[in-house]
Amino acid sequence: MLKSIFWDVQHGLAATIVTPNNRHIQIDLGTGSYGSNNTLFSPLRHLKYNWGITQLDCIIFTHPHTDHIDDIFNFGEVAPPTIYRPNHLTDEEVRNGNPPGDRAKIDRYLDVSRNYNNPLAAGNDLETPNNWGGADVRTFAPYTCARSNLNNHSIVTVLSYAGMKILIPGDNEPPSWNELLARPDFVRAIMGTDILVAPHHGRDSGYSAELFQHITPKLVIVSDGQVCDTTAVNRYSQQATGWLVHKRSGGTAQRKCLTTRNDGMILVEFWLDNTTPNIGVTID
Repeated sequence: MLKSIFWDVQHGLAATIVTPNNRHIQIDLGTGSYGSNNTLFSPLRHLKYNWGITQLDCIIFTHPHTDHIDDIFNFGEVAPPTIYRPNHLTDEEVRNGNPPGDRAKIDRYLDVSRNYNNPLAAGNDLETPNNWGGADVRTFAPYTCARSNLNNHSIVTVLSYAGMKILIPGDNEPPSWNELLARPDFVRAIMGTDILVAPHHGRDSGYSAELFQHITPKLVIVSDGQVCDTTAVNRYSQQATGWLVHKRSGGTAQRKCLTTRNDGMILVEFWLDNTTPNIGVTID
């Protein structure tokens, strides 16, 4: 079974992937919790002290905006041997792309990034399924967009297992979507996407109509903060076909779009049942 946990963070995105061979991939370091009304909640510390995970196997930083690296000061708690990040960006571009008040977090991120410049060990290459219990993990990074907007340099992760597929972007906006969709290898990789994590927290600025010329997801997950008038949740719901979602407290409902703010922690599981692919989705 492949598990994907989307935490109900108040800032950015935080997703933990547990592979069939019990390795752990973290995508982004958002913090806070709506469910417990706790602005200080750290998914990294939770993984270590509640789940007993003393070291992650890999962290993917989609892009270096502070809401996606908010937990960076707890990086050392579970520091992995491998990180992926848009390392074509210069330190100056990363600093210029963030508010001056977030300088300490950005400096810590840049320090971490500089410590990961050695070639990947063969056992930590994301795109070797045998490393991850048969899960296929592919990453795609846009490069050509203006570097004044770090959103358009977000790494996109395509995660496949048991005939199921989930697409996890960062804060991509139409310019970077257009760049990626011009690549035949990217279009092939995303075809058959079952679950889409909405880019840029479901805001209208991240919505790409062209993306839905290539995918028809069953379900869209939005890792969102406070309600804003630029939400595109209704537009995403119109693009999804719907899936049966289970609640931990009991009961099920057919849903097209889930949000971490309203639905809490979201667990997605992929598995084979007598060679039949299955998706299980559980919410608070």
